[in-house]
Amino acid sequence: MAPQPVFLSDDVVARLLRYDDLIPQLEAVLGKFSLRDSAAVVQPVRSVLPVVDHSGFLGLMPAYVAYEGILSVKVVAFYRREEGSSLPSTQATVLLFDPEFGNVAAVMDGLDITHKRTAAVSAISAKLLRPAQSDVLCILGSGHQALSHYEVFMQLFSFKEVRVWSRRMEMAKQFAASVQGSVTVCSSVKETVDGADVIVTVTSSSEPVLFGEWVKPGAHVAAVGACRPNWRELDDVLMRDAVIYVDSREAAAVESGDIILSGAKVFAEIGEVLNGTSPALREKTTVFKSLGMGIQDAICAKLVFDKWKSNQ
Repeated sequence: MAPQPVFLSDDVVARLLRYDDLIPQLEAVLGKFSLRDSAAVVQPVRSVLPVVDHSGFLGLMPAYVAYEGILSVKVVAFYRREEGSSLPSTQATVLLFDPEFGNVAAVMDGLDITHKRTAAVSAISAKLLRPAQSDVLCILGSGHQALSHYEVFMQLFSFKEVRVWSRRMEMAKQFAASVQGSVTVCSSVKETVDGADVIVTVTSSSEPVLFGEWVKPGAHVAAVGACRPNWRELDDVLMRDAVIYVDSREAAAVESGDIILSGAKVFAEIGEVLNGTSPALREKTTVFKSLGMGIQDAICAKLVFDKWKSNQ
């Protein structure tokens, strides 16, 4: 009889999941994915079920990372909340299976996994695509993803200035007060991104908030929000003028409103850059459109589970 699965709460996951461990493994799995070798990595595009009565969606993200022996699925519920709502916009749970026997080995809260792996992949894109001289980081948004992106970007890079903007000024001020470094709170997106070298968009917007005419030539944009085919964060000018990188071509073609509605052409997957089969055009304006992948969750879940077992 299979052993009972363990449950790992969000605080346990947060304690065990570290960027230093995570980033090299994410780079490896993104490269394997872009080789399209089904013997190494199997991952379909996320399946999404609308929850119409509550303005929400339920997403299923299975993945089999065969070369690491990881079989998992993340179940994620995400909602369009009214401004000021106290209800969470995202909830997630990751199931980690024994790939040989098929039983569930662990059930873990997926929020910290989602926040950290998303930020880590954005940071990987910045490692590859940011301008050689990158002094100014700006973050559009002030939620959990803004915080995780701030943490990993400050850990990996040396910026002279960090700026933040949020639709609600008080939320931007709370964000700035919650972090250790100095952050300038800006009153408009245009002011925030003026002259910025790296721009992170982590908003809940369904309409463009970042316009190409405001973006410094040669800047790098990590676009994280707008994960539905009719949602946008970036305008047509930026999508037309920038070189577009994605985590998955298949996902971008059906999930990214920024790509679908602008008609922008994908230049490369970030895994292709890691593999050396596509160039990192860091001298040009670049956009990395992040949608999130089940293989990223799988890598996180195995890291957390292995660390938890070693502590028992």
